[in-house]
Amino acid sequence: MARKTSLLPRPNRLSSDQRASIFDKTTGKITTHYFDPRYNGTDWPQRAKQSREQIVAIEDPEQFELAMHELVRSLRTSHTGFFHQSVHRVPARLAIGASFRKVQRDGQTFWVVQDVHEGGPAHRAGLKPMDVLTTINGASTAAPEQPMFPMGAQARLTVLRNSDEVILDVDVPVPRSRKQPYAEPKAVTSSTLEASIGYLKVSILPGLLGLDVAREIDAAVSAVADCDRLILDLRSHLGGGLGVLRLMSHLTPEKIPIGYTVTRRKVERGYNKESLRKLDHLPTEKPNPLAILSMAVKFGIHDPSVALISEGSARKRWHGRVVILTNEHTVSAGEMVCAFAQENNLARIVGTQTAGRLIPGSGFKVGQGYMLIMPRAAYITWGGKTFEGKGVPPDVEVPWSPEESAAGQDNQLETAIRVVREL
Repeated sequence: MARKTSLLPRPNRLSSDQRASIFDKTTGKITTHYFDPRYNGTDWPQRAKQSREQIVAIEDPEQFELAMHELVRSLRTSHTGFFHQSVHRVPARLAIGASFRKVQRDGQTFWVVQDVHEGGPAHRAGLKPMDVLTTINGASTAAPEQPMFPMGAQARLTVLRNSDEVILDVDVPVPRSRKQPYAEPKAVTSSTLEASIGYLKVSILPGLLGLDVAREIDAAVSAVADCDRLILDLRSHLGGGLGVLRLMSHLTPEKIPIGYTVTRRKVERGYNKESLRKLDHLPTEKPNPLAILSMAVKFGIHDPSVALISEGSARKRWHGRVVILTNEHTVSAGEMVCAFAQENNLARIVGTQTAGRLIPGSGFKVGQGYMLIMPRAAYITWGGKTFEGKGVPPDVEVPWSPEESAAGQDNQLETAIRVVREL
């Protein structure tokens, strides 16, 4: 029988005073640090004031957590939420490295596996695209609530594969960070497709500074150096840190502005994007301790508002002949890559519109093991565009085809190959 209990400590039942303290610290952090002084067009402070008494009165720890999460999520921005550090309810894409799609069958709605990241918990357990998820640890997974998983535990999944019922035990690891919990799949893979077309898959950009993954990207790019065309697959990309700078820099030999992050304090005081501190190099040529120290000295004690500039890289045979694959699960750093490539005509985007989760989140401790996650800064492209809540639209729209996937075909990749041949 699968082990169902998380290795991480579960939230305790709190006193009314403890819940009130958590509530007040949460609202205080939001009213002070949330990136938008207009609260994303919502009347959030009034909503919080009106719901305080009701939420503080909730004695059950899980129901209290859910109520706080819903309150914070009513800001309607990405990377915004509230959870206990036992991380017992983490979305599937982060917890097991699999994305799901709602599919209607026989008048019912099911969660069907769309993507499985190589090297992630779902992949190691044998979960496959087109598996229909029916239960997690014996509990039904009926839509619309998305599949959630406890981290630091083993989850038993029941799936329908064709007409067969299959039981899979998924070992979900303890996350490296409780502030941004996720299980790390293989970050970067590369191969050569037909007719000298390089293929680069980037599923995640782990690490705040991203030094190690930047080196992985360099190695993968070198592996396809002889190709004269490139497909960059960012479907179901999970986001990440500053390693995204290296990925974007490989799309052009030029040093050109990418975009910038700007905090609420900077907006309220006024700023000029040209005068923001510039991040235009990841010091991967140095050992990690020295690289981290140099970055800390330059950026660590300042307001986190910063302008990103591509590093400048050697010219590639495939520059100007690049297709980027996206879908509705492509988030955060993956969307930054798409926006940069599209704004500067560096690639054609094929697939479906990205998720519109394009602002960086920060974690705040608010007491008793609870965490608040919210964006402290907005991300704006150099051309002045924001994609939060909207996503980056594709140049060539190609919805995922469950029918072709069931037949072992990837209709989006096939279209990307056809488009890149024409460039």
